Amino acid sequence: MLRALMFILPLALLIYAFIDCLNTPEDEVKHLPKVVWVIVILLFPFVGSIGWLAAGKLRHAPAGGRTPTPFSTGHRNRRHEWVAPDDNPEFLKSLRDEAASSKDVKDEALLKDWEADLRRREEELKKREQGKSGEGTETEG
Repeated sequence: MLRALMFILPLALLIYAFIDCLNTPEDEVKHLPKVVWVIVILLFPFVGSIGWLAAGKLRHAPAGGRTPTPFSTGHRNRRHEWVAPDDNPEFLKSLRDEAASSKDVKDEALLKDWEADLRRREEELKKREQGKSGEGTETEG
């Protein structure tokens, strides 16, 4: 069992460090370029993996501690986080612009048709009411 653990533990460490290195954005890699870190991890699995985990990546402070500022970590251009579409002002502006340009003509024509139909129905309703009121007065008299 101990022999298997001595083989599995460094292999798991190698796989974890390799995948972590590949998934880390370029601006969070410290001391060496990302490609060099990948080569070091693959050529020297145990030492390279421990080196990557200890010094190769910008680590963030734990949730309860102070979080580093972009100036204290040396990164002035932080990556922009993904924002939900309904919270993204650029996306909402593009929707408004698109809607304004393509639907204005269709909406205006549809609105005019509805207004004309509403006027026609109101006139028919008035004529019916006048006809009923006229019939009611003739039969009573």
